[in-house]
Amino acid sequence: MKMNFEPEVEELVEVEHDIDQEKERGLIVYNDDYNTFDHVTSTLIKVCKHRPIQAEQCTYIIHYKGKCLVKKGSYEILKPMREALSEAGIKAVIE
Repeated sequence: MKMNFEPEVEELVEVEHDIDQEKERGLIVYNDDYNTFDHVTSTLIKVCKHRPIQAEQCTYIIHYKGKCLVKKGSYEILKPMREALSEAGIKAVIE
């Protein structure tokens, strides 16, 4: 009879939860030299669900300041918005 003196090993499984994904982020739109005010304004209304006056104000801020925080939320909420803005030719990033 062979005796086993190896200690019994219990495997620990670490569950990784990405807290970074839940953290509130900002969707920032940058100014460029080729998109019109009307295009940016209408895209913000469509993509970010802005009211017309809000979209217009953001468009002016983008134009005069070079960028504007147009939406806050989790990464999961902002990612499809950023992608839709990019598809419309508007430079946007999530920070």
